[in-house]
Amino acid sequence: MDYLEEEIKKKLKYNLQEQEIIKKMNIKPEIFLPLIFSLKFGGNWSYKTEKDNVRLMAIKDKVTKYDPQEKVGYTMETIYLFSNPVVIREEGGVLRLEKCSEKQEREIVERPYIVEVDADDIIKAVLHPGKLKIKVEHITGSLTLEGSLAYGVSHEMDHLMGQDEEHPKFLWDFNYELL
Repeated sequence: MDYLEEEIKKKLKYNLQEQEIIKKMNIKPEIFLPLIFSLKFGGNWSYKTEKDNVRLMAIKDKVTKYDPQEKVGYTMETIYLFSNPVVIREEGGVLRLEKCSEKQEREIVERPYIVEVDADDIIKAVLHPGKLKIKVEHITGSLTLEGSLAYGVSHEMDHLMGQDEEHPKFLWDFNYELL
């Protein structure tokens, strides 16, 4: 068996595993879609289904574990998938430059530092590259997220709710200063 044939078999097996986990979790396949996108393409994703009018978002966190003595490590990814998310509480305000796939330029936005978000269904997936495992579980209750996770929730909720900033500031609004 050649390399290409072996890779195709691995991909088919992986896709079958996705279908199995969806079936075991008793959810519709389209609900799992943002999580699949986050795993396969990286980043945060949001999506609205046309048929059932379901709002979905996947928010990814990355944490690197590193052993300075051995000079090896790995980056663990945790993805939270929310079905029909609702922001319960926001706290703080952080300015940041953001680039969205729907826009051509990075723009300055203010996002909360902390968000509490609830949903009809919350699924947590933890990807461990050292063990080649993706552990998936249902989460009950709301989640309080900080920092980049809170920014991600705020950004994706803007997509789901169809909100845009009226007078955005862009990178070209900055001024260079030589020190």
